[in-house]
Amino acid sequence: MKSRSLSTFVFFDVTYVDGSKRSNRKVLTSVLKGLDGDAAAQPVIEAQDEEIALASGRPRVEIRSVTRSRT
Repeated sequence: MKSRSLSTFVFFDVTYVDGSKRSNRKVLTSVLKGLDGDAAAQPVIEAQDEEIALASGRPRVEIRSVTRSRT
């Protein structure tokens, strides 16, 4: 039987410069373990947004703020 690695995520709420918001964006916990803490989530979410923008054909909107979701 194959063993599965357990990946845990932290959820973030994202506010964009155009005023739109997205909730519960997932970032791997392992990304947040460095000295930057939650600040390390923004580049990950920006990369996710870039992939979404490429797939949808729409330009990526700049992020205003990223905060940890309250669950």
